[in-house]
Amino acid sequence: METIAGRYTLIEQLGNGAMGVVWRARDGVLHRDVALKRLLLPGLSTAEVEQACQRAMREARIAARLHHPNAIGVFDVVIDQGKPCLVMEYLPSRSLAAVLAERGPLPPAEVARIGSRIAAALAAAHQVGIVHRDIKPANVLLGHDGTVKITDFGISRAAGDAVVTRTGVLAGTPAYLAPELARGADPGPACDVFSLGATLYALTEGTPPFGSTDNDLALLHRIAAGRVIPPVRSGVLTDVLVRLLTDDPAHRATAAQAHRELEAVVTAPATVIAPTSPPTRALPSAPSATPVTTTPVRRRWRLIAAVVGAATLVVGAALLLPILDLTGERNAAGESTPPSTSSSTSPGTAGAPDDPTVPTSDAPRTAGFTTAEVEAFLRAHFDSLPHDTATARENWAPENRPEQWQEDQYWSNYSRVELVDGTTIIANGATFTAEVALALTPQGDAEVTVQPYQVIVVARDQRLWLIDMTPA
Repeated sequence: METIAGRYTLIEQLGNGAMGVVWRARDGVLHRDVALKRLLLPGLSTAEVEQACQRAMREARIAARLHHPNAIGVFDVVIDQGKPCLVMEYLPSRSLAAVLAERGPLPPAEVARIGSRIAAALAAAHQVGIVHRDIKPANVLLGHDGTVKITDFGISRAAGDAVVTRTGVLAGTPAYLAPELARGADPGPACDVFSLGATLYALTEGTPPFGSTDNDLALLHRIAAGRVIPPVRSGVLTDVLVRLLTDDPAHRATAAQAHRELEAVVTAPATVIAPTSPPTRALPSAPSATPVTTTPVRRRWRLIAAVVGAATLVVGAALLLPILDLTGERNAAGESTPPSTSSSTSPGTAGAPDDPTVPTSDAPRTAGFTTAEVEAFLRAHFDSLPHDTATARENWAPENRPEQWQEDQYWSNYSRVELVDGTTIIANGATFTAEVALALTPQGDAEVTVQPYQVIVVARDQRLWLIDMTPA
């Protein structure tokens, strides 16, 4: 058996990655098992390897300052064959990446418990000036007794930075990277928080928030644009994920705040942290003819993340002011005043046509379109889903249009999508706000549920365009 630095005898390989191989080793001095990570530094010259070793040693000294029950302790750093080996606390465990691969998406309550422990360790690290820089499922260990611990505080990333600088090749996946890092910013505590949110997202949704691809450059482009795919399985965790995955680091929750909010989900999920979307009600095999009443609510998550980033700036001057006024004015008592114009097109509603897809000749027109025509546009849009996402994608304004993979990945969760009668549309200049309800039939599940959405439509160039769609 191989012995490192005359002290650590390698026993079994525990895992490997782009930047290192982890072994269970026996400390011959203290007679205890340790985890030993041998760093790999491919493609570097002798001088560059030396520089990388120095950086790894520096990061290890910093990480050794942290003592927290949810962080793997750093014991030692030794040089073997000219490359650094990190000696750490050994925890009989599996990484969250392995757990996710074996079990698939985890229940939100279980993920909240795991996340609260990670957040606690990050909060402690940030308090003493330590930034992890590489939070992802592979770097979080789940012990056989349920213990949760973060490992690899910055050491591999420090070595990986040297590889990127020298070769221009990414070391490992960037799937959990914060957008500001992809845009060239320096790493800080907010980056760890985003990566925490991305990790929890992957545990509940089954895939990272920017999707999966073998093209790292394309993935970095999505990350830099903040194109998060909205969660559909995260339930009571959704609101917390919104705050952790906020594109602007200045408005992102801190690790301490994340810990408190995740603990709240663990202790009282039904009353402390409400899900982004209200509970949906079950329907029979076909949607009920009874209209579903929806009420305007704050928009919390953009269904199509392509509205985030540089493209949004193009729309801003023309569309921002009308959008901001859509929720109605508030009087001195804080109550909402009724919207100026609305139309309900469900059968039997006073003033509504019998066929909601056919506008009446005397219906009020705003920017050249009636609310009935707007509803007909929406009905045709949803009729094309989920099987013809290419056609549906063309209904989005060019500057807000999602990538085809985003449409395919989101709507592939359902076998049928249908607009339920009872749509309410508010006109404000060239902008229309529709409160709609969709009957959604999940793949492989006969149960149909109704989900309310707020949809923003704009009239431009003599046609209608979608610019936003958000769970209500």
